[in-house]
Amino acid sequence: MVNPSGPGALVLVATPIGNLGDLSARASQELSTADIIACEDTRRTGRLLSLAGIGRRPLLRLDDHTETARAAEVVTRIERGERVVLVSDAGMPAISDPGERLVHAVAAAGLTIEVVPGPSAVVTALAGSGLPTQRFCFEGFLPRRPGERASRLAVLADEARTMVFYESPHRLAATLADLATAFGVDRPVVVARELTKLHEQWWRGPAAAAATWASEESPRGELVIVVEGAPPAPQPTAGDLEAMVVAALARGGSVKEVATEVAAGHGVSRREVYALAVRLAGASRRPGGVPVEGGRDDGHH
Repeated sequence: MVNPSGPGALVLVATPIGNLGDLSARASQELSTADIIACEDTRRTGRLLSLAGIGRRPLLRLDDHTETARAAEVVTRIERGERVVLVSDAGMPAISDPGERLVHAVAAAGLTIEVVPGPSAVVTALAGSGLPTQRFCFEGFLPRRPGERASRLAVLADEARTMVFYESPHRLAATLADLATAFGVDRPVVVARELTKLHEQWWRGPAAAAATWASEESPRGELVIVVEGAPPAPQPTAGDLEAMVVAALARGGSVKEVATEVAAGHGVSRREVYALAVRLAGASRRPGGVPVEGGRDDGHH
């Protein structure tokens, strides 16, 4: 069967994360005319179609366990001219939900991929968090094992962008405690619960207090954690900068090498450090100058 609404394609359709009213008219149109709908849970997607007033459509189960096996079948269907709609249980498919491997397979086959934008817990939580939004990163679910989770957070401790995480209710308190340890007890945190649903809740405060709140209240439902990025590293004083340059020159580095090393390690202008290194290297060669051994001025900027 070839869908009269258009040529064969994989169509990613975002579905409501809570409020059914967030299902767009375009999403409804794609769902109602799809040749087949690939979904995580056929019963849940069937209920969504019923509530949205969409007639019964053929459904194909495509979850974490079946995605790889189903990819070839979906590619074949699209090659025949079918429009295959892909949905997850909620939000945008392929974002911490099944779909990434399927999209890759369809793209590798050179077939058409379309996206119907819509609800996303990542963007919804970030936009309502009150934390900086110009630059952010999405980390999805952290590792379940405490040691692996703590290790991942340690790697992110210096991340300057706002970070967004998903977490399950029974791990929330432990994750927030690990976060306070890795990022500092005062790092601003927002926990968004049950977004767009009847019992939507936002908790805002420092990391340590967030861990205490989660431990005492045991919030349930779908949870998103938004964390402010690390503050800028303090700038070294003029005296500190000079001492670092003198030490680097003493280790035998050229002026160019010293400028690159010190500037990169301390967030200082390379031009500024280069000029300082030239002056100190020159002073070391004058009577009564700064005693620097092994410093080489290569004469290049």
